[in-house]
Amino acid sequence: MSKTALVVIDMLNRYDHPDAELLVPSVTRALPAVVRLLERARERGLPVVYANDNFGKWRSHHGEILEAALGGPHADLVDPVRPDETSYFVVKARHSVFYETPLAYLLGTLDVDHLVLCGQVTEQCVLYSALDAHIRHLSVTVARDAVAHIHEDLADAALRMMETNMDARIRLADEALD
Repeated sequence: MSKTALVVIDMLNRYDHPDAELLVPSVTRALPAVVRLLERARERGLPVVYANDNFGKWRSHHGEILEAALGGPHADLVDPVRPDETSYFVVKARHSVFYETPLAYLLGTLDVDHLVLCGQVTEQCVLYSALDAHIRHLSVTVARDAVAHIHEDLADAALRMMETNMDARIRLADEALD
């Protein structure tokens, strides 16, 4: 039987970077679906793993990343998705949630073989994370209404690539954990 984990990618963000103006409207649209996924995963007792950039702050930990994001200009996009006391947290430095992180080891200790991905950015971190999960023989579902993009055309292409080339299931958030 498959065991699922929800992976929340880069949602703890200050939104003070060059692409933020393009990203914020998409995050605003995706946020309710991310919140619903978090609620459902927690209700079902599924592992919730936050994988988040450290934004070059190499002495930071998850609490500092959260505090910095809540101190940014769009704390309203961060507060509803803040980690709870049962959440796992992996600090990442590059696009994939797996690159140079302990995520694969953590998932192995939890006997997880299926990931539901949500967060940002569809055409970057979500895409590369799905690919890295696929090459690790993990099944992937992407909640298409719970991922945010910078460029809509690239996001659409990325979702199609994940489905076609990586056997990812592309579902609405309300169906993603089923």
